[in-house]
Amino acid sequence: MTLEASEIILRPVISEKSMDETQRLKYTFAVHKNANKFQIKAAVEELFKVNVTTVNVLTTKPKEKRRATGRRRTSGYTTAWRKAIVTVAAGEKIEFFEGV
Repeated sequence: MTLEASEIILRPVISEKSMDETQRLKYTFAVHKNANKFQIKAAVEELFKVNVTTVNVLTTKPKEKRRATGRRRTSGYTTAWRKAIVTVAAGEKIEFFEGV
């Protein structure tokens, strides 16, 4: 299964923790569930024109959510998704995260 770079990198993860990590040249992305580290590295290098030194990938587990609406109680699960923490070479940065 061959994936394009734009299919591998789904979106950046914008959170307080991920924004703090950008100071240490670590950027967080939501990635395709079947992409491996080599594909993620190649996709980031192609899309953002930077040199990637390391890639860490983790899968977030689905969590059970329950809510009560009136007399009914409904339950379900959040979706599982994968994220990659990408470290770029010293002296380089991804401009996409600078304006956020």
